[in-house]
Amino acid sequence: METRAADGSFLGDLGFWVERTPVHEAAQRGETRQLQQLIESGACVNQVMVDSITPLHAASLQGQAQCVQLLLAAGAQVDARNIDGSTPLCDACASGSIECVKLLLSHGAKVNPPLYTASPLHEACMSGSSECVRLLIDVGANLEAHDCHFGTPLHVACAREHLDCVKMLLNAGANVNAAKLHETALHHAAKVKNVDLIEMLIQFGGNIYARDNRGRKPSDYTWSSSASAKCLEHYETAK
Repeated sequence: METRAADGSFLGDLGFWVERTPVHEAAQRGETRQLQQLIESGACVNQVMVDSITPLHAASLQGQAQCVQLLLAAGAQVDARNIDGSTPLCDACASGSIECVKLLLSHGAKVNPPLYTASPLHEACMSGSSECVRLLIDVGANLEAHDCHFGTPLHVACAREHLDCVKMLLNAGANVNAAKLHETALHHAAKVKNVDLIEMLIQFGGNIYARDNRGRKPSDYTWSSSASAKCLEHYETAK
């Protein structure tokens, strides 16, 4: 009896859904000579594993720029998606490798792939790579891309306390009061008790009275007499 994969194709068709291949291993480890030899011997650069990870995903996630270059030159699918929906560009941003990001973009990678999960910009903000964030913004990344778990890239940058990324997003025009279940970036800043972050968001128009799905304001997530509580209290009384 033949077994079908999730997309309806037969397992084994064209080597579909296999264990990690030598190409995956070489790409992940940055073994460029081995990878080149495999490619020259006819190895498939688009073979996917059970989690739909391609060698290009593996190389991008590890920031192996030379391997990314070799795979792209050999015809690797630049916008292939793994089982989570992530593209190699998402993985390159997660690794914080500006070299890999540039290579992928130069080969046509979509900066705004139609994903239901975290976008490349989300991943760059998560990793705290301000260089990747700047590049993605420059090439037209959607500042308001929304992930059901993380919210917008600004939510992610604030939750991870990556102030450089936050400032870049705000200067580029990101909506400071964008909400995820009514929770704003300022709620995140209050939760992590980062005064510098709170100050920055308020300067860009952050609403100190915004209430989340629990009916709580940002100040409700601070400890009494803490620096973050005093900061928010100062702005509340100044209004």
